[in-house]
Amino acid sequence: MTENKLIAERRRKLAKLRGLGLAFPNAFNPRDSAREVSADCEKLDADELMAAARQVSMAGRIIRMRGPFVVIDDGGVGMQLYINNKHLPARLAELLKLLDLGDIIGVEGELFRTGKGELTVRVANFLLLTKTLRPLPDKYKGLADTELRYRRRYVDLIANSGTRDRFALRSKILRSIRNYFERAGFMEVETPMLQVIPGGAMARPFATHHNALDLPMYLRVAPELYLKRLLVGGFGAVFELNRNFRNEGLSTKHNPEFTMLEFYRAYAVFEDFMDLTEDLLRTVAEEALGETSFTWQGNAINLTQAFRRLSVRDAVIEFCGVTDATRLEEAENLRSLARELDVAIDSAWTEGKMLMEIFEQKVEHRLIDPVFITDYPTEVSPLSRRNDDNPGIVDRFELFIAGQELANGFSELNDPEDQAERFKAQVERREAGDDEAMYFDEDYIAALEYGMPPAAGEGLGIDRLVMLLTDSPSIKDVLLFPHMRPEHGG
Repeated sequence: MTENKLIAERRRKLAKLRGLGLAFPNAFNPRDSAREVSADCEKLDADELMAAARQVSMAGRIIRMRGPFVVIDDGGVGMQLYINNKHLPARLAELLKLLDLGDIIGVEGELFRTGKGELTVRVANFLLLTKTLRPLPDKYKGLADTELRYRRRYVDLIANSGTRDRFALRSKILRSIRNYFERAGFMEVETPMLQVIPGGAMARPFATHHNALDLPMYLRVAPELYLKRLLVGGFGAVFELNRNFRNEGLSTKHNPEFTMLEFYRAYAVFEDFMDLTEDLLRTVAEEALGETSFTWQGNAINLTQAFRRLSVRDAVIEFCGVTDATRLEEAENLRSLARELDVAIDSAWTEGKMLMEIFEQKVEHRLIDPVFITDYPTEVSPLSRRNDDNPGIVDRFELFIAGQELANGFSELNDPEDQAERFKAQVERREAGDDEAMYFDEDYIAALEYGMPPAAGEGLGIDRLVMLLTDSPSIKDVLLFPHMRPEHGG
């Protein structure tokens, strides 16, 4: 029978339910859950269960029907039912004929064990709570179409227990992160998602308009500048689990809407946050997975041992086979190296920008073991503090694991005049056509002029961390509702 015919048959059954006044009732309140009942009765044999004569009331979605035996799914836990129409009142026997796979029912009855020892509810009464009109995916194949899984996550969650487990683990990871920072003395805060000036990252924002104020506004690309305003205001350590929005391309690592952890502490330096990040990831992995060594897409990942620390220059030298370090020191030398490595370079780019392009194209994807990359060029780090010994670089790191950037942290720039000059340089880049360059934020400069203590800050990608800890190859696998092009042209 085709899907259209199956839907038509289910609609016929729903029409009959409507005629009986039994469509979509809302008067059943289950007292028990399959998880609790299974745990309570795990050690009881058939005789003990019979002697207990335990009555239960539960609800769930029908996932299997085999004669009088029906299995429901209740919050990811299955429970077998025995529904014998010969032992039911006539009205329930008729209602039984209207059941299909996927329907949600409430049942009442007594627990017993079958001859095979299966915990089962002998149903004395049941109510059809929700009549499903669309059939579930094949019980053996599940929902195998990857694109359909992303588009119809609700069906994916019904059909694939592994999907439910992945998002339950995501929730556990977030809870572990919150607990870690609260134990470390950080305060959780919330900052605006709707901003007049988008700042805190070099990214293209989503633009909108506020009618009452008659102002152009933007969805935030990062909360950084607001969190550092809180340091100015006297909070010593803050963190935010935040949603960010960047009007950029989609890939296995990028979604226009994503979750970040950002945290800041006064009187800390970037090396402190490298130590903190190592400890954070080990703690979260241990609490969420129960281990700190695991695999991601066939790559062994070990968070137990100390993370390697390597400068951008040394990483390029090592992974690109550069034998003469002076090739990274002059603009013409860098252009020559880029040509040899088949890296496209814009003629207007600075030395630091060229070095980073080589790094991003030829090195990043090869950083499988955990490694902190340090000593970033100043021109690509407009919010970071210059290094005291070398003003051409900043006190910054990025953490790479499994070939992707997981975190970005630095000693914060708290010199308002230096920050203003860097904002001006960003504005010049924007006027030259760089739509990812930052805006000039006068209020943030004013905040710095009131005095921000020396501090360190960091952003860590939650979605990429969940990808790592759940062995997921795409960011779409760890987002409940990833953004995709609409079906049928919208």
